This record gives sequence, C-alpha cells and structure tokens, in this order.
Amino acid sequence: MHTHAAMQGATNMGAHMVGSQAAGSMMPGAMATGMLATTGYLAGRGLLRGLFTNPLVLLAAGAAAGYFLHKYEKEIVLAVSKATGMGKDFVLQQKENLEDIIEEAKEAEEKQATAG
Repeated sequence: MHTHAAMQGATNMGAHMVGSQAAGSMMPGAMATGMLATTGYLAGRGLLRGLFTNPLVLLAAGAAAGYFLHKYEKEIVLAVSKATGMGKDFVLQQKENLEDIIEEAKEAEEKQATAG
C-alpha cells in the first residue's frame, strides 16, 4: 500500500512538472491573439475571394440587390432626395459663412487704412 502511494505521488509530481513546463512555454497573450487574428484574416480572405469569384454567388447577389432596390425604391428615392437637399443646404450655409468672413476682412482692412 505504501509503494502504491509513492507511485501515485510520483505520477502527480510528473504531471505537475509537465503542466508547469507547458505553462512556462506558452506565448504571451498579445502574441497569441495576434497570431489568431492573422490566421482568421487569411482564412476569411481566402474564403471571400473564393465566394466573390464564383459566378453563381455574383448572380445571386445581383438578383438580391435588384429585388431589394425594387422593393424599397420609394424609400431609397426619398432618402437620396433628403440627403441631396441636406447637402445643398450645407453648401449654401458655407457659402454665406465665407461671404461673411470676406466682408469682415474687407471692413477690417478699410478701418486699418483709414486709421493708418
């Protein structure tokens, strides 16, 4: 019985040593994360390249895009019109701001010319 306990202790000690060696030889967390991210990126890039060069996938994507454009045509037109209107308003506001700055600069120049 005593030898059995000694063998069990030796086995546990060996397992502990192997575990501590494995833990000591592990890469730092940032390096492991970087390697995983790179591997995932390369795998995903290969998968996407394979998908987007497949003519059936391109045909299906075009058909789906056409379907959704047709289904939501009114909403898309309204959104584009609203965005265009907002863009025009922004340009007009900036033009007014620029004209105000130019006018202020001319007034300051005139004041300086009359004072000097």
